[in-house]
Amino acid sequence: MNRFQYPVLLTAAAEGGHVVTCRDLPQLITQGVDEADALEQAGDAMDEVFATYMIEGLNFPDPSKAKRREHLVSPPAETMAKAALYVAMREAGISKLQLAKRLGVDEKEVRRLLDPHYGSKLPRIAQAIQVLGQRLVIGLEPA
Repeated sequence: MNRFQYPVLLTAAAEGGHVVTCRDLPQLITQGVDEADALEQAGDAMDEVFATYMIEGLNFPDPSKAKRREHLVSPPAETMAKAALYVAMREAGISKLQLAKRLGVDEKEVRRLLDPHYGSKLPRIAQAIQVLGQRLVIGLEPA
């Protein structure tokens, strides 16, 4: 099961605040004024990194285990759902057109489901994932 949680490292910046990096997603570099803000910014930056991976057709790297002083961060929930659909399609070796036929919709709707910047409905994403023989799972963890 892919949880889309990646360890990030916060490093004190000389000018104040924290710089955030992720060894699994080297494109992710951001900063925040304090630890809480830095972790929030990391989630936003991860959202954009995920969008780039999906638009460019790249595989998501497997998340590493968090090391000491690292924090686990995920992108926003909608982005994780779209990433799950993206991964399920790649694993099934199915195209957008093939998925559209299975769902009985126009290919344009599948493109929207995969568009990280388009506001898709979670039940529709879950339905598309289910058509591919997988299940979207949402969990709850302490913050």
